[in-house]
Amino acid sequence: MKAVVLVSGGLDSATTLAIAVHEGYDCHALSFRYGQKHDAELEAARAVCSLQGAREHRILTIDLGSFGGSALTDHTIEVPLEPVKGIPITYVPARNTIFLSFAIGYAEVINARHIFIGVNAVDYSGYPDCRPEYIHAFEAMANLATRASVEGAAFRIHTPLITLSKAEIIRLGTRLGVDYSSTVSCYQADSEGLACGICEACRIRRNGFTSAAIHDPTRYRP
Repeated sequence: MKAVVLVSGGLDSATTLAIAVHEGYDCHALSFRYGQKHDAELEAARAVCSLQGAREHRILTIDLGSFGGSALTDHTIEVPLEPVKGIPITYVPARNTIFLSFAIGYAEVINARHIFIGVNAVDYSGYPDCRPEYIHAFEAMANLATRASVEGAAFRIHTPLITLSKAEIIRLGTRLGVDYSSTVSCYQADSEGLACGICEACRIRRNGFTSAAIHDPTRYRP
């Protein structure tokens, strides 16, 4: 059983990779240098893939930063440090659609029919491309648009975390042996991967460890 697993280097994707490995999949991991402001998450992705036993790990370079429009890719937009109403400016336009499209293409080439992505629709920032209805729609599109599916080998997109709270994700990952100290979730981590502790991603992550009653191994800046 081959699977393509999208690995960002964050807590959720590390847990998703651990689940796929635990379920017996031969995991081919994909990460993206997409124009994000820091490379700390890619270093974390390398560590996660090595620790969790991915068969292969590829990092692809695409330039979503040339469009801007997100605090994660546009150097003129600051990462918000306070909660905001609606979808925050940290949303990267069409990011999961682009990542999943690459994953489907890669899967078709290596004869994999399973895609894993660590999206979550419970403790999350409200991004539209993390919702179950989006995943169902993309899976339907993929099975209309590829030679493999037309010839009878349908794709399945797995989202094992989509209905779990952050605390539940952390408990599950801990049982599977995920080393969360190797992951980076912060929107503005420094070059050493140290987290700011105050952006939305850091707040959600920290609250998850607190709710799970598990020690938070995140490396924070002083």
